[in-house]
Amino acid sequence: MKKSKRHIANLEQVDKSKSYSIEEAIKLVKATSNAKFDSTLEVAMNLNLDVKKADQQLRGSVVLPNGTGKAKKILVLAKGDQAKAGTNAGADYVGDIDMITKIEKENWFDFDVIIATPEMMPALGKIGKLLGPKGLMPNPKTGTVTTDVAKAVEEVKKGKVDYRTDSYGNIHGIFGKASFDDDKLIENLTTFVNVILKAKPSTIKGNYVKNISISSTMGPGIKLDINSFDK
Repeated sequence: MKKSKRHIANLEQVDKSKSYSIEEAIKLVKATSNAKFDSTLEVAMNLNLDVKKADQQLRGSVVLPNGTGKAKKILVLAKGDQAKAGTNAGADYVGDIDMITKIEKENWFDFDVIIATPEMMPALGKIGKLLGPKGLMPNPKTGTVTTDVAKAVEEVKKGKVDYRTDSYGNIHGIFGKASFDDDKLIENLTTFVNVILKAKPSTIKGNYVKNISISSTMGPGIKLDINSFDK
């Protein structure tokens, strides 16, 4: 694949042998993002985890203080008062078995997140094969299986992002858009990283974080100085 002049110029701005401070890295990631659209910014953390061990598989969510810059469409699956709470909190779709049937029969996926009450989970489990591969299955660890639907909807609207370790012990997460002010990106990034640092399993020996880098959509990876964060 031929690299564009812009991409080559962006690569040349990044010193691969250097670990940048948060402030420097944010300036650089914005400078190397694609000018044609408002790039999403992502953080990647390589952690010293043995994901074969259950206690070293991290999964959860973070509410970014300044949001993600992307509105998510929310489907609430609940009955009675919790369904009303979902509507009042501003969910895009609210229903119960009717919505589950719609997903199954019509292959309907006009939403980004499902928030469900525990009573809906047995019925949802029956379409797990449809939801699982798309990463849409609700989970108590990410706050999407809950008895407080209103709070869950509000958190997603504020800018909640989920994280989980992959098979190599890496965690990826978005922390905003290139158009955000530097200080808002720094706050979002610091919030995300600190949540992962606090989630360190007690069984870890030696260094927990091997590497932290940030990048924009189609932009080069920029390595961060791990000491920039509270450890």
